[in-house]
Amino acid sequence: MSRKYFPGCFSEVDMSKLLRSEEMTLAQIFLSQEASYNCIRELGELGAVQFSDLNEGVNAFSRNYVSEIRRAEEMERRLRFFASEIEREKLPIPADYNVPAAPNPKDLIDLEATLEQLEGETRQINANQEALLRNFYELKELKHVLNSASVFFQVGAAIQQEGLKERLTPKFDEEAGGNMSRHLSFLCGVINRSKIPVFERVLWRASRGKALLRHMEIEEALKDPATEEEIPKSTFIVYFQGEQLKMRVKKICEGLGATTYPCKEDWEERRQTEAEVDKRLEELTSILNETKNHRFRMLNTVVSSINSWIIQVRKVKAIWYTMNKFKKTETGLLHAEGWCPKIQLNEVDRALKRGAQAAGSEVAPILNTVTTRRTPPTYHRTNTLTKGYQAVIDAYGVASYQEINPAIFTVITFPFLFGIMFGDIGHGLIMFLAGLYLVLKEGYFTKRLKSYEEIFSMMFHGRYIIMMNGMFAVYAGFLYNDIFSLSLNIFGFSWTPTNFTHYEKNSSHYINPEAMYGMDPYPKGYEYKGNPYFFGIDPFWNLAENKLTFINSYKMKLAVILGLIQMTFGLILSFKNFQFKGKTVDIYCTFVPQMIFLQSLIGYLCFMIFFKWFTCGPRTTQPSLLICLINMFLQFGSPIEEHMQLYSNQMYIQSALVVIAVICVPWMLGAKPLIEHMYPRIQHASYEQFDNDGEEEGEEEEHHSMVDVIVHQGIETIEFTLGCISNTASYLRLWALSLAHAELSEVLWSMVMQGGLGMDINPYVNPIAIVLTFSFWAVATVAILIVMEGLSAFLHALRLHWVEFQNKFYKGEGHLFAPFSFERVLNGQDEE
Repeated sequence: MSRKYFPGCFSEVDMSKLLRSEEMTLAQIFLSQEASYNCIRELGELGAVQFSDLNEGVNAFSRNYVSEIRRAEEMERRLRFFASEIEREKLPIPADYNVPAAPNPKDLIDLEATLEQLEGETRQINANQEALLRNFYELKELKHVLNSASVFFQVGAAIQQEGLKERLTPKFDEEAGGNMSRHLSFLCGVINRSKIPVFERVLWRASRGKALLRHMEIEEALKDPATEEEIPKSTFIVYFQGEQLKMRVKKICEGLGATTYPCKEDWEERRQTEAEVDKRLEELTSILNETKNHRFRMLNTVVSSINSWIIQVRKVKAIWYTMNKFKKTETGLLHAEGWCPKIQLNEVDRALKRGAQAAGSEVAPILNTVTTRRTPPTYHRTNTLTKGYQAVIDAYGVASYQEINPAIFTVITFPFLFGIMFGDIGHGLIMFLAGLYLVLKEGYFTKRLKSYEEIFSMMFHGRYIIMMNGMFAVYAGFLYNDIFSLSLNIFGFSWTPTNFTHYEKNSSHYINPEAMYGMDPYPKGYEYKGNPYFFGIDPFWNLAENKLTFINSYKMKLAVILGLIQMTFGLILSFKNFQFKGKTVDIYCTFVPQMIFLQSLIGYLCFMIFFKWFTCGPRTTQPSLLICLINMFLQFGSPIEEHMQLYSNQMYIQSALVVIAVICVPWMLGAKPLIEHMYPRIQHASYEQFDNDGEEEGEEEEHHSMVDVIVHQGIETIEFTLGCISNTASYLRLWALSLAHAELSEVLWSMVMQGGLGMDINPYVNPIAIVLTFSFWAVATVAILIVMEGLSAFLHALRLHWVEFQNKFYKGEGHLFAPFSFERVLNGQDEE
């Protein structure tokens, strides 16, 4: 059942391999040129080799397969053209979840020819359609001009009758051509409506007021033949007199993009012209419909295959790009080199043989492993559960080769610390259900992920983090006994309010909800039953006057204890790293003094916390543990005051711990440099990052001077000693955020929800008020307490892992294994 609902979590991954990165080997591959394409295609499907560029000094345009890459880019351009045409027609592209294989060379030639032919036909159809549309809209414009002519010519008649002609055409006008006929000329056309004001001003200035413009808006939407965008236009007529003025008007029309059309003044001639225009429009409409249908059918054939073609072309381009990294040998073979997980060498060999067999090559591919001292890439095998946590670790820094991987521990520690800060049963349950929904619908969302917004994609990739954060928040909520700022009485009270001075009972014998109680466990009046609450905090604390004091003390001490546990675990992991790399000097000169120093200070503080919990009662003196820790150093060797005394011989034990801690500082600072100075071979082993027990190939070993070693060790010593205090204080954020979350939840409940439930206006208004109050409370709870507070707790948990935990053992100086993989290419992970 677990595999059914969480298929990615239980993939066949050796859990022991999760602790360290995969063991890598440098492989050399020799291929014949005729088989190289098919072999690299098989390796792209496998995704197990990270190829090195053997032509780093060669210009990108001077490499072997530049022409092939250009062919692939030309096919990509054609596919982008088809995609834009499909989008322009608003055709739905069917979702095709089958990923086709990269085509073989013969199929690639056929695909290239098909794309070239389809592009040529599509562009020809587009050109014909554009020409037809241009002719169609020109006829439309002419028809509107003819329809507007009657109104325009009525204006011209009015000009003649009103004697305006005398004003427009004086007897002699040099610019108009001297003595002229008194007959007015006109010019009709169509212009963009937004240019009418400019048209009027230019005409007035060019003609000195001797041209008259009349225009009328076209109600029908006319389109641009090229872009098919709607352009508001108007018909116009310009009255003028003289040939020179006519030429000026024509030039103004051309400059402003206006189109002029011939129009007869006689009504019968205009009617005949309009009938011819209507007939031509009908013919063009029929031809346009046939052209659009033909274009639609052609694009439909492209739509069904475009996703497959895009994937195939991207794979082909990736193959040629990868082959450009290879070097030709004197024998005509291609020489490739790259990193490969040692466990997958046999798979790589089989893939190469499949490629050579598919190409029909008589020369078998050669696969050799090379011994080198170069640092390999870091490769961690992940499944859907660990992938998100591995991304969190890699965001800080990729693990050095064969360094302990913190991700396997972060799977538990990260949501646990998140839950400590976010502890609430209700809020955690909502978060858990949201993550669980994304997990259960994993297959559905994975297929459609590219169509969603980036923020949803980010949440989906972190679905297991969300689910586990919510699960641990529910656990911490039971630990705090907190659900939406309320408490659950699951196991019954461990307190009885018999002799409480603040205890009040009303007539119904129920506890007064406004009464507050001081929780005093001292058995004077049988208030405390003597049996602790089975799990978590007793719900009766929710009514106590000293609730906040108790909860603060409890959570603060819990934060310090958890901090010590995680920091100690980090030091243990540093020991395992030193042990794995054979760094004995680092074990005795770094790990041991650091562990002693940490336990002498913070470990002793946690000891006092537990000692105080077990021995101090409500009637005994309870010294401040923080003051005790400070006095260890400020009052070294001085007798401890009675009210600060926890146990006998406390002064001697504390003085001994201070001496031990002080001794650890020069131990960390000087022991390692001194030993490495006395035994130089140890220095080389200490600073060596990778050694594969082989000869160095043209690479010089790195040597460190004594000064470098002393400075490096001094920095680490200062960082660790100061970090012991600052890191411990940093874990107090567990208490601070938990307190803030609980108080904000309580404020929201008491000021919003409780007030709404207590309303008593009338029977008709009360239900509406309760619904509105609950809606506001629910929205505020999700937006503030779950989303915003959840993000805050996530960032603080991230900080505790990156800084306080990982700096004890994690270097993070490696580089990720980025194999040549079609999956990475299609997902956009391979930037090259």
